[in-house]
Amino acid sequence: MTDRLTQQQVNQTAWAACDTFRGVVDAGQYKDYILVMLFLKYISDLWDDHLKTYRQQFGDDEIRIRRRLERERFVLPEGASFYDLYEQRNAANIGELINIALERVEDANRAKLDGVFRNIDFNSEANLGRAKDRNRRLKNLLEDFAKPALDLRPSRVTEDIIGECYIYLISRFASDAGKKAGEFYTPAAVSRLLARLVAPKAGDTICDPACGSGSLLIRAAEEVGSDNFALYGQEVNGATWALARMNMFLHSKDAARVEWCDTLNSPSLVEGDHLMKFDVVVANPPFSLDKWGAENATDDQYGRYWRGVPPKSKADYAFITHMVETAKRQSGRVAVIVPHGVLFRGGAEGEIRKRLIQQNILDAVIGLPANLFTTTGIPVAILIFDRSREEGGVNESRTDVLFIDASKDFVTGKTQNVMQDEHVAKILETFRDRTEVEKYSHRASPEEIAENEFNLNIPRYIDAFEVEEEVDIAVLQSEIVKIEGELADVRKRMTGYLRELGIDV
Repeated sequence: MTDRLTQQQVNQTAWAACDTFRGVVDAGQYKDYILVMLFLKYISDLWDDHLKTYRQQFGDDEIRIRRRLERERFVLPEGASFYDLYEQRNAANIGELINIALERVEDANRAKLDGVFRNIDFNSEANLGRAKDRNRRLKNLLEDFAKPALDLRPSRVTEDIIGECYIYLISRFASDAGKKAGEFYTPAAVSRLLARLVAPKAGDTICDPACGSGSLLIRAAEEVGSDNFALYGQEVNGATWALARMNMFLHSKDAARVEWCDTLNSPSLVEGDHLMKFDVVVANPPFSLDKWGAENATDDQYGRYWRGVPPKSKADYAFITHMVETAKRQSGRVAVIVPHGVLFRGGAEGEIRKRLIQQNILDAVIGLPANLFTTTGIPVAILIFDRSREEGGVNESRTDVLFIDASKDFVTGKTQNVMQDEHVAKILETFRDRTEVEKYSHRASPEEIAENEFNLNIPRYIDAFEVEEEVDIAVLQSEIVKIEGELADVRKRMTGYLRELGIDV
């Protein structure tokens, strides 16, 4: 019998630990407590496992053991591990003790974890209740994570399983949190699709300017097939930024640079007086964000809005513009998820869209099914921009725009629709081959798009109308008469049964 843990075992046990908070703390908040505890448990088990290995190698030679530990990916200060807290689980100030331990872990690992735990308070009365109830909940939480099924030593569980458990929990929290989840999670199938559409390769720099919990960045990195890449992200929500930092650590992507900032108003990924440029830029930004900073856009110090300033009530084209401007000239690739209104709304947005098309960098428009996201039931689209289509780029001769209508390719789930592997594969094959498939895909010329006044609404380019099978009225009427006769017979027999029972009808 193997002592190894499966992905399902770890996922189920970690999710069960959430029962401590359900009904007491909002899902948008208790995710932070669970994910921070999972993180602390993981680094504690990893540290202990390595410490035992070094003791076996070097015996009582504490100097050599300490030197080896100093070269670890992180440092776990004495007295600050999960097990130290577990031993104190009955303490009257256990919430305060957890906060102190996390602060010490952060202080010992400033380069990687600076600020990560500042937004989480295990001693919060507002979130966790008064002292007696709070202590009981935290004791239960520590006991849940001490179970054998969450023994996360490398000898029992791989880093991949830990990382995937983290993403699994985030996805479950997203389902519980409903519309509040949009700030931190993109459905797995959509993340994989977006990452594969931009096809990151060895040596690429990859950026997500609205990275949420970082899962989309991680999926993009997995597409490279090696460790030869660099990850960058920006996130405006402090708690969500902390999740991203921990997510990177759990996936062994410690070198990722994830900044806590407002991408549109005060981007942090800059070099001198200009924005950093990347090979690949991907994002699922908040849809139609209001009050995004349009009043300052005209004087943007980075000159991002030369195509026009998006309306103050809809930031969609502000994010698109930022992403395009941070993609490397003549080579950068961009994939962004947008609401359908981006494809056809007029005014300032229509003018920006026209200029992007005339710049010849819009490569594809892909329509996805409705109800894929926890944030909205509306269908969304993916826009692909390819700056290698610019003059001097390897694809400068390409002038058409590929439209794909994948809106009907999904499986109905309990609360959301789901795109399966075959649906994703169909989109990718069509995109890579740029094939035209009746009622599914079409390559539109610049002239055709201009004739449509630069409106990118997918039905203008793909006729997905299905002719309904003709109904034979005579046959249908005959079936109705037959059914009515059978219904009358059933009613007659039912009346007889009721009379036999003495029930007057």
